[in-house]
Amino acid sequence: MPSQTPTSSRCPGRIAPDFSRRGFLKQSSLGFGWLALQGLLNDTADADTSTKPLTHKAARAKNIIFCFMDGGPSHVDTFDPKPMLKKHEGKAIGEGAVSNLSQSGASRVWLGSPWKFAPQGESGIQVSELFPQIAQVADELCVVRSMLGQLPLHGQQNLLLHTGRILGQAPSLGAWISYGLGSENRNLPGYVVLNNDWVPNGGLENFGSSYLPASHQATMMRAKGTPVDNIKPADSADLQRRKLELLLAQNREFAGRVSDRQAIDGTIANYETAFQMQSRIPQVADISGEPKHIQQLYGVDSKDEHQGYYAIQALRARRLVEAGVRFVEITCPSFDGNNSPWDQHSKLKQNHEKNARVTEQSVAALIADLKQRGLLDETIVIWAGEMGRTPHTPKITDSCGRDHHVNGYSIFMAGGGFRGGMTYGETDEFGNSVAEDPLDIHDIHATILHQLGIDHERLTYRHGGRDQRLTDVHGRVVEQLLG
Repeated sequence: MPSQTPTSSRCPGRIAPDFSRRGFLKQSSLGFGWLALQGLLNDTADADTSTKPLTHKAARAKNIIFCFMDGGPSHVDTFDPKPMLKKHEGKAIGEGAVSNLSQSGASRVWLGSPWKFAPQGESGIQVSELFPQIAQVADELCVVRSMLGQLPLHGQQNLLLHTGRILGQAPSLGAWISYGLGSENRNLPGYVVLNNDWVPNGGLENFGSSYLPASHQATMMRAKGTPVDNIKPADSADLQRRKLELLLAQNREFAGRVSDRQAIDGTIANYETAFQMQSRIPQVADISGEPKHIQQLYGVDSKDEHQGYYAIQALRARRLVEAGVRFVEITCPSFDGNNSPWDQHSKLKQNHEKNARVTEQSVAALIADLKQRGLLDETIVIWAGEMGRTPHTPKITDSCGRDHHVNGYSIFMAGGGFRGGMTYGETDEFGNSVAEDPLDIHDIHATILHQLGIDHERLTYRHGGRDQRLTDVHGRVVEQLLG
């Protein structure tokens, strides 16, 4: 049977198993079952001191906000300017530029960017005019221009980005961080996805806990309507407490008769967290008390419905990390409900401009707001899609676009000890392939964990006969990205 906690050699200080009912609750789900029961019977204070985070070194960061740009923003239209594309626009790319890491063929033609680039901030980072607000925080950005993927397919790349595996079947980054660090607030989950009515290719497995305890999977919070289903109590607090005590007793009794306790661990922890969330989630989700100028900064007052809802989620992300949630992900809205938001195979100019308009003001506001509150130093903001876009197209028309490309693309990090005002890595003169300092998502995951005080090789979970980890057998900490 897979062990339910890391081995003692990897996590010194863990106590020996206690199979009494009280011991079961104390040790289930890193102790959350016992903690929650005590909270129900005693008080509802926010502070959670029941578990010691599995850190291996001093941490620079405490929280992560992941702005997921689903579908793949074009690197050559955002943070990686390529003048040679415009110079050779319309010319065939030739056999030498064909790659199985993009949708390509020798007869395709180079396509220049319809947007101009300019150096921004004291650092002079080149940013496209697509992003006038993000340009204002350019000195906070650590831009990586040399990302490599594995397959030019949305589902596989989404799963790779989130879980480190193109086939999924593994915990997401958020689940690993929740497992390793827990939540700073026992009334809230450690991992929240702020959903904008769109589930990316690869499905909910992008946000799952897989073989980790179920208490570490994402809690979904929607933009429109009630943030979380059934968040408003149907019973009085006293009646709820009595029902929960009965459920706990039944779960304890059932746990003594089964060999696999993981599902019951997760059930206990999730019942308790759900109970506590009924008071905290509505408070955190309600942005009406935020000053008007802050709401305007994020774009909550936008006349564009999609932008307004994205702004609400970005502002909630800040409130959630303030409240102690370790990992928050914000998804993009899909305008037609069918295609990945940034997946512009056609109408590149029209749709990239709309995606930028919907998201970039809120992302820039989030970075600026965290900084002015003194939270950016301890919060890593990640901006990333699962891929880039081809620097070429089948045929240049008024409505042409760019296709899937994982042979070199761009992402950025801000805050949390990442070095601001820098770019790392290079693609070739056409943006068609990585030319210098290639990185993959395992390197980014390893570096993020490092900033949280976690050694990516030591954060493990015994499953399938071996110690599993987020980065599998890959990944390195990229010191050049760190301040």
